[in-house]
This record gives sequence, C-alpha cells and structure tokens, in this order.
Amino acid sequence: MSSQVSIEQAIAKGETSLGIEFGSTRIKAVLIDGRFQTIASGSYEWENQLKDGFWTYSLDDIITGLQEAYREMKQEVERNYGMTLQTVGSIGFSAMMHGYMAFDDSDKLLVPFRTWRNATTGAAARALTEQFKFNIPERWSIAHLYQAILNEEEHVPQIRFVTTLAGYIHWLLTGKKALGIGDASGMFPIDESTQNYNESMIQQFNELVADKGYPWKVSDLLPKVYSAGEAAGALSEAGAKILDPTLDLQPGIPLCPPEGDAGTGMVATNSVRKRTGNVSVGTSVFAMIVLEKELSKVYPEIDMVTTPNGSPVGMVHANNCSSDLNAWLGLFREFSEAAGQKMDTEKLYSVLLNKALEADPDGGGLLSYGYYSGENITGLEEGRPLFVRSPESKFNLANFMRVHLFTAFGALKIGMDILTKEENVAIDSILAHGGLFKTPVVGQKMMAAALNVPVSVTSTAGEGGAWGMAVLASYLLNKNGEESLENFLDEKVFSDVEEEEIRPDAADVKGFEVFIERYKKGLVIEQAAVDNLV
Repeated sequence: MSSQVSIEQAIAKGETSLGIEFGSTRIKAVLIDGRFQTIASGSYEWENQLKDGFWTYSLDDIITGLQEAYREMKQEVERNYGMTLQTVGSIGFSAMMHGYMAFDDSDKLLVPFRTWRNATTGAAARALTEQFKFNIPERWSIAHLYQAILNEEEHVPQIRFVTTLAGYIHWLLTGKKALGIGDASGMFPIDESTQNYNESMIQQFNELVADKGYPWKVSDLLPKVYSAGEAAGALSEAGAKILDPTLDLQPGIPLCPPEGDAGTGMVATNSVRKRTGNVSVGTSVFAMIVLEKELSKVYPEIDMVTTPNGSPVGMVHANNCSSDLNAWLGLFREFSEAAGQKMDTEKLYSVLLNKALEADPDGGGLLSYGYYSGENITGLEEGRPLFVRSPESKFNLANFMRVHLFTAFGALKIGMDILTKEENVAIDSILAHGGLFKTPVVGQKMMAAALNVPVSVTSTAGEGGAWGMAVLASYLLNKNGEESLENFLDEKVFSDVEEEEIRPDAADVKGFEVFIERYKKGLVIEQAAVDNLV
C-alpha cells in the first residue's frame, strides 16, 4: 500500500491525532498519522500587547489564531489528499505555561489574560516561597493570584475559576475544567505521591488568606489534574463550531489533558524518563532534568515542574544564550563581505564555530558575557555584552570562538551544578535542540564539556511542541493498556529515530571548569559595566 493511500485511509477512519500549541509568537496545528509522521500543519503569527501594565493576548486573538491554524492545516489536507477533514482520532491543546486567567461564576474573564512574561508578582512569589519552603517563580499562576490579593484588586472576591491558556482552550472546546499535570505544576506545586496539588500547601494558602473572607478556597478555583493518557473530555458541539466554523468537523472526538510547552518539549525530545533531560538553546537557554526524587531544599535558580506523567523535573532557565555569539558572527560576516568573500550563513557558522575545536581547553584565558538582559542565576538585574582579556591571554580566533560558546552555557552551568554537585542528581543523557546544533559536533561537544554529560541530537527535536502535543493525543488513543508514556515514546515513537551522541571529553571538561571559575570571578566586571555603561 502506498504512503499516500495509507494516509488517506487514516484520515478517513479518524486514525490521526491533532496537536495545537499556542507559543509566544506563533500558534501551530500539527496533524499526525499512526506512525507519528506529520500529515499536515497550519500556523498563525501573533504578538502580545502591553495593556494597563500587563503583557496579554486578547480573547479575540486567541480564538482567531486557533481557527486560522486549524483552517490552514485543514486546507493542506484538502490540497494534498483531496479530502475534507471531518474527524480526527484525538486532539490535544498546549500553550506557554503559567500566567493567569481568572473567571467569574458566569464564565466571564475578570481581567485580561496575564502571561508568563509579566514580572509584576515579585512580592507574592517571595512570600509564597517563604511560606511553602518551595520555590514559587513570579510567572506561576498562584503568584499572580496572591499578588492580586496583596494589591487588593477588585476582581478577587468574584473569582470562581483560574486556569492557564491551554486549560482555557480545553475548557472552551469541551466544557471540562481540566489540566495536564505538567501544566498544572506551573499553577501550584504538585505532590508526586498523590499526582495532585500539594495538599499541605493548599491548606497553608487558605490559612494565609483566611482573614480576607473570600467566598472560595483555592482548591475550588484550580482545574482538575490529569496525567498523560487519561481521557480529559470530548469535543462538544459548541467546541466543534469554534474550532471549525465551516461545521465540517464532527463533535465527540476525545481530548487528552491540555499541557504546557515544557511538557510538549519533553515529549518531542523523548525526555520524560527519570535521569534524562533536554536543553533548548536559543536567545535564552533552559534545561529540564527528570529527577528521581525531590530536591533537598529550595533553590531560587531551579523551578520544580513535572513531566506530563507526573515525575518531578528540575528546570534551570538562563535569560541569555546565543544572542552575543550571533552578533559576533554577524561582525565576521561584515568583514568577509567587505573583503569580497561573501559566504552563506551555513558556511560562515561552520567555519567559525569549528575553530573552537582547535582552541586551548579553557579558551586561553579569555572571558566573555553575552548578557543582553539581566540574569537571575548570577544575580544581575541588567546586562551588558562584554569581552575581556588580560595581556597574558592567548588571543586567537580559536580561543575567541570557544569562549563565546562556553559563555553561552555559563549561567546554565551554574544552575546545573546545583543539581549535579549539590544535590547529586544523576543524568544519563541529555538531548539538545536549537539552531546552534545545526553545525555538527561543535555545539554538542561544548555542551558536553559544560555539563559533563553525554549530549545527543535527533532529527525529531526540530518538530516542536505542537508535534509533541499531537504525540500526547496519540498516546491517549494508541497506548496498550497501562503502557507508560516512557515506554510508548521509546518503543513506538522514537524506535527508528537515530540519535547522534557525543560523550564529554576529559580535557574539555577540565577546561570548562577552569573557564567557569574565571566566569564567576569576573561577574564583578559585568556588574561594573551595568553600573557605569548606559
């Protein structure tokens, strides 16, 4: 049977799964078949707006983007397979995590959606971290709620439901107030043993606000927690009309629990098994490591979330990564063009990044900070990109490139050392994804040196969160009985996917350790630059 015919049969029989993810700049819909291959996709570009001091997206934009991404995907099915999409096997929605959507008893949004990007909840986050003895980041939903209480905002007594963006879409299309455990872990701390909100912290919060006399308890406001593979509702008639206003799509399609973008990233990189992790590299960089047990104490550098099936995850997020490296590469591009040697981007990156493989293990005594913005891990409220050397430093192109790759992982390294050196967290492997790894070997080799862990890349890592969400929807449909998510991913989704693994080189690891001590000592130079350079 040809691939075209088998895909057409899968579409006709509803043996497909649809994932739709709401990212910060793009909403993407991905339809996959039973072999987890993408059949069709659609997307919608959008931007947040600053409204009354809060970063937000309007409800109209949310619905428009949902419909447009679905419509594009549906049109691709019609164009490529000559079929009108009327059903799919399962659906899942995901979105950027955290944030705050609060509704009253008539399901009216009380204040505009407050996204994860808002840094307006510092007082609440600090107070709750102290109260719970558990790190509560500013972007978490409970921090937004408590800050609204501290601010005595008028809407607070009227609240009857609080959810995330993914939870809102799911509720809109099914009528069920549900949330996947990974996304829920960005609303309120999760107890791994119960796979639910931490009950003692729920009680602590209720006691904290008892004198306010609100007509609710916090547990009344939060969506019900579901783990991956559990049925979390079905597409309602009203929901089908919202998703596909042409009325071709039929109601009754099962939905898996809605998830956050951290969870879909873990699925897309096959990083949900304990002792595994993934690192996403771009303008910022974050690592998510699946832990065997909870950490022994609170670390402000580490956020605690969960996998979509409820295992604890330590997340290390650094605000700065590749922006300064890209700026230097842009400067070298200008030079090559001025010399009449115009290079395409791939060759430019390949030539320059590979020079790092010829460098001294520690980068020859050079030092760089790619801080375009502040960095919470190193305590900098603002950033200034900075390159420093002493007269004794070995200043050549190879060392220059190595140090700029090393420093891209500098803040991440400090956060990861808390996990590996202070908490003795065991990590068997890390899967890395991001544009830096398009140049083979060098990015992996530098990250393996920084983290002292084998680092792999795969072709699927670029599929993204919407594909990961479609895989979670497929898990609901296609798992064997009690088959775990880890086994489903290993044995079905990723069984034929080739990984290219690079193990840490002892000389590189030692060199990075020398560099990171120089990096820590030099932070006073970076702080002086912040204080004195406007």
